Amino acid sequence: MKKLFLCFVSFLFTASLLGQPYPYQNTKLSADARAKDLLSRVTLEEKAALMQNNSPAIPRLGIKAYEWWNEALHGVGRAGLATVFPQAIGMAASFNDVLLFDAFTAVADEARAKSNKFSEQGGLKRYQGLTYWTPNVNIFRDPRWGRGQETYGEDPFLTSRMGVAVVKALQGPEDGEYDKLHACAKHFAVHSGPEWNRHSFNAENIKPRDLWETYLPAFKDLVQKANVKEVMCAYNSFEGEPCCGSNRLLTQILRNDWGYDGLVVSDCWAISDFYQTNAHATQPDATHAAANAVLNGTDLECGSDFRNLPEAVKTGLVDEKRIDVSLLRLLKARFELGEMNDKPVWDIPYSVVNSKEHQALALRMAEESIVLLQNKNNILPLNKKLKIAVMGPNAKDSIMQWGNYNGFPAHTVTLLEAVRKTLPESQLIYEWGCDRTNDVAVNSLFSESSMNGKKGFVAQYWNTITPEGEPVATEVISSPFHLTTLGATAFAAGVNIKNFSARYKTVFKPTKSGDVAFQFQTNGRTSLTINDELVVKNIFANNTTNVYTLKAEAGKSYTIEILFSQRNGDAALNFDFGYLVPVDLSASIAKVKDADIVIFAGGIAPSLEGEEMRVTIPGFKGGDRTDIELPSIQRRMLQALKAAGKKVVFVNFSGSAMGLVPETESCEAIVQAWYPGQSGGTAVANVLFGDYNPSGRLPVTFYKNINQLPDFEDYSMKGRTYRFMSDPLYPFGFGLSYTQFTIGKAKLSKTTIKNNETVAITIPVTNTGKRNGAEVVQIYIRKVNDVDGPLKTMREFKRVEVESGKSKQVTLSLKPSTFEFFDAAQNKVVVTSGDYEILYGNSSDAKALKKLKVTIQ
Repeated sequence: MKKLFLCFVSFLFTASLLGQPYPYQNTKLSADARAKDLLSRVTLEEKAALMQNNSPAIPRLGIKAYEWWNEALHGVGRAGLATVFPQAIGMAASFNDVLLFDAFTAVADEARAKSNKFSEQGGLKRYQGLTYWTPNVNIFRDPRWGRGQETYGEDPFLTSRMGVAVVKALQGPEDGEYDKLHACAKHFAVHSGPEWNRHSFNAENIKPRDLWETYLPAFKDLVQKANVKEVMCAYNSFEGEPCCGSNRLLTQILRNDWGYDGLVVSDCWAISDFYQTNAHATQPDATHAAANAVLNGTDLECGSDFRNLPEAVKTGLVDEKRIDVSLLRLLKARFELGEMNDKPVWDIPYSVVNSKEHQALALRMAEESIVLLQNKNNILPLNKKLKIAVMGPNAKDSIMQWGNYNGFPAHTVTLLEAVRKTLPESQLIYEWGCDRTNDVAVNSLFSESSMNGKKGFVAQYWNTITPEGEPVATEVISSPFHLTTLGATAFAAGVNIKNFSARYKTVFKPTKSGDVAFQFQTNGRTSLTINDELVVKNIFANNTTNVYTLKAEAGKSYTIEILFSQRNGDAALNFDFGYLVPVDLSASIAKVKDADIVIFAGGIAPSLEGEEMRVTIPGFKGGDRTDIELPSIQRRMLQALKAAGKKVVFVNFSGSAMGLVPETESCEAIVQAWYPGQSGGTAVANVLFGDYNPSGRLPVTFYKNINQLPDFEDYSMKGRTYRFMSDPLYPFGFGLSYTQFTIGKAKLSKTTIKNNETVAITIPVTNTGKRNGAEVVQIYIRKVNDVDGPLKTMREFKRVEVESGKSKQVTLSLKPSTFEFFDAAQNKVVVTSGDYEILYGNSSDAKALKKLKVTIQ
């Protein structure tokens, strides 16, 4: 009876407190004060749970469930409808950080609107929260790296400028009551492939000069100039320590040297690499790994090893007070976002999502991203009265245009669709021509399959190893499957990375009879059923394999069902079905014989280059490339067209630099389109037909071939990028226009300055051609007599619109940081006395640059 009475008194006492909110519930207090109060009220076990990306609810304190993991690389990712901008490398080619800020302001608005809607359902799940793990500001040091497409290129200054714009746009005004979102600088710090061994790779023997002048500047600027709220540590090791357990990176440099006070999040399951035998294996078990990560500066884990932190405290591996330091940062971040409040703090209507204004921004960004590399005899822009053939594997592939880490647009305009809108059918020929990489390809039949009135397969997912009960997610997949958990990517929102199962079902109604091949590449228990007959029980296919052939009859219905469950390790399911079509070059050329011009849409795709992939076809390995040249089948097609007397405009879609030496001979024009997003087809067509004057510039060096590249695993910058090599196919900063610009003689406000002074440079730019256009004025610096330094390094740029026949005076301020270089004697980046060359022009090519000299006393 006494015990019952005490429980009742306790209940009354607790209930009375509900009328008086705790300090952490008081929205008038600062985020810091609220966080400190809440921290004092959670248990050690609750602290460990809150330090994992999938943070559970704590009902007794009114803490809602929260998922830290969200993506917005070039639009809100993986959460349904969103405006899909060009891939990051394409946006870098715009050299327009002002437009990039506008684009990511739109992204931030869509993100808040979507999160507000998701919050109506309770706690925020994966890809629903307010903490976005973007931008990727790693240096794209080698074109073979599959994730280089996610970056802003090879140059530290360009990467910094673009990254700062992204962070400021996502996080919103710094003087706002609440942050709009939180951005994340990743992957800190020396990280740019290879993908296949990233969990065990050790970036070592990095020269201090390369570290401070190449790999760290963008991260430093995002911390000190943009106040980025999160930093993500990388998978690989740096000088023998996993990056997420690197005291030098996370404590000495990030916090002590740069004064960073935000939170550090691990890349997903990177802490597991600390003790996995096939990874870094620097710690004996998960408990030691969790303690080591926290002690060295990681606050939040994407993964589940931090559940061992209470045990680590009990065994003396880490003090609970150190746990509190990390958790305080996490709680403060949630309060800064207003996520702990009862109602959304940013009132942004859902109607902004893929609105007309945002669609227009996506188109403009796509237009500005396109780089004209070659234009023999001014074949471009094309005359709209000509008969045009559109060919190539990327002519009508909408998914290719999305890049990776993408959202899903309401509609994607392909190049073929855009040309069809530009020309009457009588002037257009479409011929597929060839596959991206294979001599035999699948003519996909997804368009002839549907379920419940929707094209494609209905996908259902369960967070159990067998499909039982109600599915946790249901969606429609209307195109060939490219599903993987590599890179810690779920098959669908709300689905586990491990211990899950799936069912994919459709009804296939062929319009013609023939042999239909079912192609799989899978890692997981997979079976195929047709019309309730189990035709393949266990599918084992490490590479794309034809596992079954259906002798289809026109007019009949075939119910297709694929069952999948994650077996062990990383799951993968790539699937397509259709008629096998051998490539016939002569037949394809015959079909375009009446065309005046052939537009060949080729290149590669995100299904070939990307994050830790199971791609093992020639030229590709694990998401990276082993060769940078155009796949052989496309090269042969272009050469055959040339031999047939056809004038070819080659549109290259890729997320990385390509070795295009043969194409400079076989093609009249070459256009670099990247992965241009939802409006990419329209943008490319506008350039091809002259409705938009191209103005993009290369954010990476285009090498002639792989022989110009050092070893991929060598992180030395020697011989890499425009800064340390001088004989490329196309140089960094290069891009042609349909008009001509003259850059006149520049003037300096001073030619002798002190090391803390700013000097102004004024550069006249004249449009001497017949069309309005945009020029990108570029400034590079070289320190005279610096034998170990770069040949030149970009330190300023400005995009300027100039009308035909007009001139503009472009004035730029060269701040003291413009002249910073690594000084071995002081072991840091500083401005030292001496002579400096200011190189200015419209690309990094020495022939395109003029010189001035300034002396620093």
